[in-house]
Amino acid sequence: MMPVDLARFSNPHYNPGNPFKRSIWYFVNLLFIRNRYFPFIGVKRSLLKAFGAKVGRGVVLKPGINIKYPWFLKIGNHVWIGEGVWIDNLGLVEIGDHVCISQGALLLCGNHDYKKETFDLIVGEIKLEAGVWIGAKCIVTGNVRCHSHAILTAGSVATTNLEEYGIYQGNPCTLVRQRKMDN
Repeated sequence: MMPVDLARFSNPHYNPGNPFKRSIWYFVNLLFIRNRYFPFIGVKRSLLKAFGAKVGRGVVLKPGINIKYPWFLKIGNHVWIGEGVWIDNLGLVEIGDHVCISQGALLLCGNHDYKKETFDLIVGEIKLEAGVWIGAKCIVTGNVRCHSHAILTAGSVATTNLEEYGIYQGNPCTLVRQRKMDN
């Protein structure tokens, strides 16, 4: 058995963009997006767009959100992103129309290859289709697609795809029932 050797960690295959742009974004994110005392949603949407995010109409961005790289982010129309949500989008994150991401949820595109002694970086995309609800304090990992109108209940962890209109619970999450929509 080989031990993990983090001193040998290297990820030259991963390039998240221009280092200068990343540095500027770090401070813009800190001052305006992550700042719990900056409530101006329109300014937040404009800043995300200025840094390359695709942002639809009627997007609500609550205070204290953390977004790693806006140029890897697509947000549809009438999306709600709650307080303290962390979008750690080392890869593309696509959020469909009418999606709700509740407070404290984590969308984590990055992971590490525990089978390699160098603990190599693994990056996967996340896609939340229309009508999805990611509950408070949930985690969605890379290479996960939450199909139309799926629900991930509070505190649950999604490491595999969620079927449309499915309600999922637990860690790792499992299907507990079907979502029924009333008119």
